[in-house]
Amino acid sequence: MYTDRTLTCADCSQEFAFSSTEQAFYADRGFTDPRRCPSCRAARKNARGDDGGSSYSSGGGGGGGGRSSGGYSSDRGPREMHPATCSSCGKPTQVPFKPTSGKPVYCSDCFRQR
Repeated sequence: MYTDRTLTCADCSQEFAFSSTEQAFYADRGFTDPRRCPSCRAARKNARGDDGGSSYSSGGGGGGGGRSSGGYSSDRGPREMHPATCSSCGKPTQVPFKPTSGKPVYCSDCFRQR
């Protein structure tokens, strides 16, 4: 359905390939065509100091490399944790969100069992 196209970068004026696979990806998500080449997109993301919100993407023009476990992401520093009491076993625990009354909170062991 799509054919490879060549686009011109709005920043460096270099031409770059916009593959049929990338076009389908962009269309499925309702994105507009990219205005910058992968190098300029990466440079802008680095200048902003973030991963552009694409923690799940991978490949050619992508973004971050995936989520890390253990409450720590190398791009953002340590995750803020909040004290809570497990609704199942009563053990004190730490959670990455502010617990609200009326909603159950589980420790890691009880959460895994559910």
